[in-house]
Amino acid sequence: MTRMIDLRSDTVTRPTEAMRAAMARADVGDDVWRDDPTVVAFEAEVAERAGMAAGLFVPSGTQGNLTALLAHCQRGEAFIAGQSSHIYRDEGGGAAALGSIQAQPIAHQVDGTLDLGAIEGAIVGEDIHHTRTRLLALENTYNGKVMPAAWQADATALARRHGLATHLDGARLFNASVATGRSLAALCKGFDSVSLCFSKGLGAPVGSVLIGDAGFIQRARRWRKTLGGGMRQVGILAAGCRHALEHHVERLAEDHHSARRLSEGLAGIDEVEVKACDTNMVFIALPRDHCQALEAFMASRGILLAAGPRTRLVTHLDVGEDDIESVVAAFKTYFSQV
Repeated sequence: MTRMIDLRSDTVTRPTEAMRAAMARADVGDDVWRDDPTVVAFEAEVAERAGMAAGLFVPSGTQGNLTALLAHCQRGEAFIAGQSSHIYRDEGGGAAALGSIQAQPIAHQVDGTLDLGAIEGAIVGEDIHHTRTRLLALENTYNGKVMPAAWQADATALARRHGLATHLDGARLFNASVATGRSLAALCKGFDSVSLCFSKGLGAPVGSVLIGDAGFIQRARRWRKTLGGGMRQVGILAAGCRHALEHHVERLAEDHHSARRLSEGLAGIDEVEVKACDTNMVFIALPRDHCQALEAFMASRGILLAAGPRTRLVTHLDVGEDDIESVVAAFKTYFSQV
């Protein structure tokens, strides 16, 4: 296979040879019976790092978030989330389709946070005429941006005052930890449940872990089975995630550095406007009439991106320093010819 520089997402990473070796030698059992020692050990390790009591291995971040919603909310109840959050916008409406759970979306502020007054105003209590709000769901990072710790603490405290549970979509929470130097446990503080993904920047091919207290995980395990997420010799997958946890967390700093270099290089091109660069994501604005041609041109140079007026470029462990130079050079070449 011809190697491509793929900037569409950090989900495109392929397992390293060392990760493949770890997966090949994994000690396995039947996880539905709780007999897979690799899974059991991995769940416990992730939960301990996050300061939680227990963990549950799930195939994807989407299933982790949906499982959390189903474990926190009953049919006819509601959760509050950001209008552009992944759990609301990008997960196929699973809460409504499969759980009869209503979403109460709130517009994001410029920095990605949700206005505390808007959150409080959206909360509905015990009234037979209305859908009761049961959960506040936040996201960190959001569009690559680390959410402010003080705001997060205030938001979860607000939820507790109103009797709401709290869930964090922490798909890229390891990026937030590396970017801030704060521990995983510190970033999870204040939440009843957190979903952590290992198949993005950490580079595992499959897998997320949902964490919370023992009672929550017991309910979540039942819902995971209902959703088809109860798997058998899944230690093969968990071993890849465990390898990522042990070897790929600190190196996320390299991805953040690559994103900064990419943004700096693109900022020197008149036709490209760098809108944001946070952790491993660069957002740029491109001339609408060039998007289709630019995407095709880049693909012809072995560079994959999803070009649009607002384009996201994501660095990851399969993108090296030389690749960044190649990408910037290709952008310059394209715009010098038009």
